[in-house]
Amino acid sequence: MNYHITKKVNYSYQDALEKTRAALGSEGFGVISEIDLKEKLKEKLDVDFREYKILGACNPKLAYEAIGQEDKIGVMLPCNVLVQEHENGEVEVTAINPMESMSAIGNADLEAIAKEVSQKLKTVIESI
Repeated sequence: MNYHITKKVNYSYQDALEKTRAALGSEGFGVISEIDLKEKLKEKLDVDFREYKILGACNPKLAYEAIGQEDKIGVMLPCNVLVQEHENGEVEVTAINPMESMSAIGNADLEAIAKEVSQKLKTVIESI
């Protein structure tokens, strides 16, 4: 199993961001944080970098259920979704695979929740 779910898309970077946000919303996720790595690397290191934005996505219902099963699970929340434009112009959308990351915790009660989150994120990526 892979730690991420990835798809190359035939959209501009900006269109991919918009479609990703919309697809996340359709699956019950809200974007609660956003990291523009291109901007931060320019600001902090004065380097030029490609378009690379990390969206922190959270499904409140499933996050609440997960916290009920494992009180420290918050260190693994929110689910990160990455939209990036490679140097060759290809645009790619990637989401974390919670089934893989949750397996490190060793709490069998989280498996059903992780499976549901993984399926929702897979649906998001496939729909873009």
